[in-house]
Amino acid sequence: MDSWAPPGSGPFVGREKAVEELVSLLGTERLVTLTGTGGIGKSRLAARVAEEYGPDLFTGVHWAPLWSLSNPTLLTPLIADACGLSDHSPHAPVDTLAGWIGSRRTLLVLDSCEHLVAPCAELVRALLGRCPGLVVLATSREPLGLDGEALLQVGPLSPDSEAMDLFVARAASAGVRWTRPEEFVAAAEVCRWLEGVPLALELAAARLPGQSVDSMARLLRGRLALGGGDESRVQPARHRALRTTVGWSHELCAPRERLLWARMSVFRSGATVEDVTRVCRGGPLTDSALAEALEGLARKSVVTLSDGRVHVYDTVREYGALWLAELGETRPAADRHALHFHELALAAERSWWGPEQSATFTQLNSCYGDLCAALEHLLATDPPKAAELAGAVGFFWACSGHLHEASHYLAECLRLVAGPSSVMAKLYWALGVVRCLQGDYDTAARLAGRADEEAFRAADTTLLADAAYLRGLVMLLRGEPLDALAVADRALARQGCAAPAAARCRLVRVFALTASGSLHTGRAEAEALRSDSVSAGEHWTRSYTEYQLAVIALQERRAADAASHSRAMLRDKRRIGDAFGLGLGLDLLAVALAALERGEDAAVAYGAGQVFWEMVGHPQRGTPELKPLRQHAEQSARRQIGDGAYDQAYGLARLTDPFTTLDTMLAG
Repeated sequence: MDSWAPPGSGPFVGREKAVEELVSLLGTERLVTLTGTGGIGKSRLAARVAEEYGPDLFTGVHWAPLWSLSNPTLLTPLIADACGLSDHSPHAPVDTLAGWIGSRRTLLVLDSCEHLVAPCAELVRALLGRCPGLVVLATSREPLGLDGEALLQVGPLSPDSEAMDLFVARAASAGVRWTRPEEFVAAAEVCRWLEGVPLALELAAARLPGQSVDSMARLLRGRLALGGGDESRVQPARHRALRTTVGWSHELCAPRERLLWARMSVFRSGATVEDVTRVCRGGPLTDSALAEALEGLARKSVVTLSDGRVHVYDTVREYGALWLAELGETRPAADRHALHFHELALAAERSWWGPEQSATFTQLNSCYGDLCAALEHLLATDPPKAAELAGAVGFFWACSGHLHEASHYLAECLRLVAGPSSVMAKLYWALGVVRCLQGDYDTAARLAGRADEEAFRAADTTLLADAAYLRGLVMLLRGEPLDALAVADRALARQGCAAPAAARCRLVRVFALTASGSLHTGRAEAEALRSDSVSAGEHWTRSYTEYQLAVIALQERRAADAASHSRAMLRDKRRIGDAFGLGLGLDLLAVALAALERGEDAAVAYGAGQVFWEMVGHPQRGTPELKPLRQHAEQSARRQIGDGAYDQAYGLARLTDPFTTLDTMLAG
């Protein structure tokens, strides 16, 4: 299972009764919602049960963190991504997601639904109605309000037992161990004053190296005893305890730590330290002062640092956002945040043809939530800059499977922006690639025409080449290789085209040559393009040259070479996270294995490939010449081992983690 549990400062403590009750509910109910105030431990409880008990109760467990999502339009694509669905279909996202889950016994955890209660309720209702094996576990500060919803109120830890265990454990993690009886008495008093709220205890424990537990108890007694009359019962005491502890942690921070805390509230993903530095520096926060402040916040458990990334509890981030508003910095901070990710996207686009390509795919996927937040902000405040950002990430997102998200933002930018032509050409081109990958070739062709018109107005040979690539791609998929070849040749005849666009047009030319029967020329040009890709350290173009070399090798009856090229393609596709390409590559490898008289291995490769095709919400795809190769190979493999053995190997591969099977296939 992926490491999807929410960040924390130590192992899960307490909640044994709640764990037992939640496990029981998940065995009998289809929708269970954990409710409770912020910081009470809903996510931790859900994570523990999902991680420890989920694999025994369900065939699949998926965690969807919703706290970073502000646009409900993207709710279903986000959940689809969490479920491993890289939706390439033109259908409504909920239809594809329901089809992907199907009747499998699946646990879907929706974490932090409180700001999207109505959209979450609508989606959950639709999924539960169509997926008989689905169980949804939601965490929210309020119920979803659906019929049949089982509610489990997550209360505080027992002050005298579980809360004390957590406080002692966190104190030990901070290097504090008590020996005197009066220290344990004071610690118990702290737990009672903090009402057993886990986050409050975490923050309090972080203060212990610089403050005795006795003085902490006295301070909390003075603060929380005030206003403790009947009028305070309008809200649970734990609300006051948590607000007091967060506020107290804030007061105990140095001024620069408070400022950094506030400014970091603009992030929606687990930001890198570099992201935080670039967005939050300024004024008293010089680079060195910011680094010192970040270390201070980590010592106080306000943030968690892990593998160069900064994680912030929702409740702590919300407090920071309030403080940011008090400082009058909400808009400037959002502007800096959006500008940073705008610059990051443009830099990523420039690094496409080079050794940073693979790392850039990883980077853009890891900051997906912040890119969406930047686009939302810029669409509201600076649409032309939003268009530049969407144009820069559109092709990356299309190649990574974020087709619905790319489609949404590209279409919004086209609705709001009317120029310049260079920006419009890129928007039309990127949206056309999305539509092509979704199988909507007519719309993709129209968008290629619009991209070509805008590129001509801009007198930009690179944009003209990209428009030609899109037009040629549509022609190839429609079975018109000679037309695609002519389009690519015209584009390549122009001078001054940038390397990535030229490589894409050369790729269209290679595919067109092969499809039209010019295997010798196609092979020579594919090898030349592969050599250029290897020299540049690039993987996307290289993967498709390997694909084409495999197709050529199969047509020339060089099965061993075809298998080698297929594996090379799969390695590159895995590096950039392209599920579509993995399905294509496994199909190609299956054809090669069948030609090598390895019928059982061919069945396994086909079975794993089918899982990847299901991930993208499409039946098997590819250029037309691949279809007869697939059909002949399956028939051959069945003859080699018999229908029963074939179906058994294929079916087992369908039930196995496809990445595990992929590793086996790559090993030979």
